[in-house]
Amino acid sequence: MYNGKINLSEQDILNKDFKIDTRGYRPQEVDKFLDMIIADYTEFNATIKRQREEIQALTEDNIKLKQEYHKLLSRLEAAGNSDIGSSVNNVDLLKRISQLEKIVFGRNE
Repeated sequence: MYNGKINLSEQDILNKDFKIDTRGYRPQEVDKFLDMIIADYTEFNATIKRQREEIQALTEDNIKLKQEYHKLLSRLEAAGNSDIGSSVNNVDLLKRISQLEKIVFGRNE
């Protein structure tokens, strides 16, 4: 279980029987402690499952975003560097025109 690092499952702990000795532990205390351990194991397993599902979803999103990035990068390279400079200049011009319109027409947005 989990790369061979965890030796016990919830069922192993639940089914474990201890021999009672004359100077042994109180069975109720042992059972109560083992119940707490089982609850922890159950929570750990649920947490691990949730994290694996989240990792899988994030990995899939990452793959999609990388594909989209490469598509956009290839589009950008196909468009050439001259188009990039003109689009930046167009954005600058639009901003300047907008500012001039605000001044001329007295709009304060």
